[in-house]
Order: sequence, then structure tokens, then C-alpha cells
Amino acid sequence: MVDFSNLPIGREGRAELVVGEAHTAPRIGSGRVHVLATPVMINLMEAAALAAVEALLPDGHQSLGIKLDVSHTAATPVGMRVVAIARLEGVEGRRLRFSVEARDEKESIGGGTHERVVVNVARFDERVQKKLAPAAS
Repeated sequence: MVDFSNLPIGREGRAELVVGEAHTAPRIGSGRVHVLATPVMINLMEAAALAAVEALLPDGHQSLGIKLDVSHTAATPVGMRVVAIARLEGVEGRRLRFSVEARDEKESIGGGTHERVVVNVARFDERVQKKLAPAAS
């Protein structure tokens, strides 16, 4: 089993975007107001977590999101930049725990926690492909 305890606690990753019409709640299907959609904010938070640790994982491994507990507390209009920061807070076996926050140009717009699990890509793909196989009768 691969040891991930050497991943540096406190390491941060960052992801950002300028909110466009394609990032709004009506376009994503999560509301009717033309502001940053919550699923897009969450995607940025996950991208920030990836940026924090993915390059440090051994060859053939990557992390997958398994849990999110976040709040979206302020609206961001089209045209404004949003930055998400993820900070590695803990490592337990293959589980990675992050604090996450998103800010626009004026204020914090959301935050919470995010967990990822590190997988061996070949073994993971093997399990996924088994789901496609016809069931034995």
C-alpha cells in the first residue's frame, strides 16, 4: 500500500475564473438568477484541491472527490473574477481532507470542507469497467 502521509499539510491549491453567462444558475439548471451557479463554485473548489496535491501523487494515482460540505453565501455577477483556495488539512490513509473557500472581487462567497480519496487509476478503471459487463444469468 502506498503511503500518503508525506503530503504536506497546509499545502494550498488555487483555481479561478471570470464568471460568464455559461457559469450562471439558469445555464447550469440550478436556478433562475443570472449569477454564479453553486455547482460551478463547487467545481472551482474541487479544481483548487486538485491543484494542491495532484502533482505530488505517485505515478498511476489520482484523487477523486468523495465528500463536500460547503455553503454558498453570496452572489457573484457575470463579469466578476472568482478565486477558490483549497488547503490540505489532513491525511488519513488514502483520504485527503481540505478546507475550501471561494472569493469574488468583493467578498467571500462560500466555504467549507472537501474530502478526496487517492486511487490507483488502473484498479479503479477495472472496477468501473466491470459495471459495464453484462450480468451473469
